[in-house]
Amino acid sequence: MNSPELDRRSHVRIKQYLDLAIGRHASDLHLAVGRPPIYRIQGVLTPMDLPPFEESYLQDVIYEMLTERQKAQFEETRDLDFSYYYSNDFYFRVNVHLEKGHIAMTIRIMPSLMKSLEQLGVPLVAKDLAMRRAGFFLIVGRAGMGKTTTMVHLVEYINQNRQAKIITVEDPIEFVFQSKRSLIVQREVGSDTVSFGSGLKHALRQDPDVVVVGEMRDLDSISMALTAAETGHLVIATLHSPDTIEAINRIIDVYPGDKQNQIRVQLAENLLAVVGQNLLPERHGTGRVLSSEVLVANLAVRNLIRRNSLAEIRGQMETGREGMQTMEQSLSDLYRRGLITEEVARSHAKYPSMLKLQA
Repeated sequence: MNSPELDRRSHVRIKQYLDLAIGRHASDLHLAVGRPPIYRIQGVLTPMDLPPFEESYLQDVIYEMLTERQKAQFEETRDLDFSYYYSNDFYFRVNVHLEKGHIAMTIRIMPSLMKSLEQLGVPLVAKDLAMRRAGFFLIVGRAGMGKTTTMVHLVEYINQNRQAKIITVEDPIEFVFQSKRSLIVQREVGSDTVSFGSGLKHALRQDPDVVVVGEMRDLDSISMALTAAETGHLVIATLHSPDTIEAINRIIDVYPGDKQNQIRVQLAENLLAVVGQNLLPERHGTGRVLSSEVLVANLAVRNLIRRNSLAEIRGQMETGREGMQTMEQSLSDLYRRGLITEEVARSHAKYPSMLKLQA
């Protein structure tokens, strides 16, 4: 990748790398000793035509972004996650770490300006789900598939349309909200609470209407999220999972075998929906487009979860009732609208034979 000459003065150099990332519509930026800057553009890792980083220079670049407290934390733990703001239009999710003993950094580029849920491509049923008074609403997908962006926009939709107290538990805080119709309290794991589980436990004592879990990572956080939904709160959470049905499996499997039947019942009674996401390269341009599958917990789906008949859930999704859809239906629609290529549709379909690509 060709690039302009970079100014190596300390106060401008990190901004230049970030501006280049934004200008090239990159989703991520990787900086490491012995390599040039590498951007991820439309899912493809793309190195810049620049010399490899020397350690002293890269450490200076990275340390420009850190507070004294963050520097001390990184030097103690060798890992650091934080959000970095320098523009009204974008913020950055940053991880600083070591690779073979040398400092390195990965940056996720996140838009600051709110879009509508429709502009993001989030299924319309999500609006209705976000306004429910209680229940468990899951956003799932692999890493880098836009789960956090969807979660942030759902919270902002509630903020604009409902009087509610919203408590978020995040690691790190991804986006700083301004309270509008809702009162929003944001808590960061590490600085405001010791863990997701602890943050959720104490959130329930703070009079919330909506509880937002940045990421369910373990039994403790999953258990507390389910408890929050069961006790009459709307819970919005993200989970790393390739698809909606596998997400249900993962939640149940995290429990000991003798507890799993009880958890199936608890999940069946409190689940609102699971939305699974993929971000795909656009057919024309440098951006990405959202594809999604939607599982709504209607009476039939709840019964299938209770009976551990998860393989039958896909049949319910295929009906399209109550806003449900499979990933193959979403991919087919995006292809017919000219937003993705046939190759992209087929490569992201779990069941390619179920694609309907003819107009």
